[in-house]
Amino acid sequence: MRPIKSEDLPVLWELMFKEESPQWKKWDAPYYEHQALSWEAFFEVWSNRVHEDDRWVIEVRGKVVGTVSYYWEHRPSYWLEMGIGIYDPLYWSGGYGTQALALWIDHLFNTLPLVRVGFTTWSGNLRMIRVGDKLGMQMEARLRKCRYYNGTYYDSIRMGLLREEWEEVRERVYVDYQGV
Repeated sequence: MRPIKSEDLPVLWELMFKEESPQWKKWDAPYYEHQALSWEAFFEVWSNRVHEDDRWVIEVRGKVVGTVSYYWEHRPSYWLEMGIGIYDPLYWSGGYGTQALALWIDHLFNTLPLVRVGFTTWSGNLRMIRVGDKLGMQMEARLRKCRYYNGTYYDSIRMGLLREEWEEVRERVYVDYQGV
């Protein structure tokens, strides 16, 4: 993982916004509308994200396959939420997301004065819930039937991890995912 470089932008556009209905969007909050963007519209927004700290690319053997990110839910109290997107389906279910999120969690705890990191997903994204479980995260909230998608109601799931919990599990996580 590393900060976004200018040369990553065409790849990120193709992975994320070139198509009207990319496959990854079926898992990443599909209840929010996705819109394809022209290269020019994408570049206008994303050129500002080059070298920023809040979104990095995930690279596997030199190929950009996704991103990790964070945003402040409430900065004065250091309440940070994070996210991950593996946009290339060839890299799903291979441990890449778990390893990337483990590295991101470590980076966030090592560079920011945080006591907790967390993410929100939906009950239809079982892979993301499993990633949270593998990383030692706790289910902190389940808002029942508040996400409507394809005629079905799903729960919103919030998972979190405290710094001291991460310190207990991080070595196990790194050993489990070395070389992925």
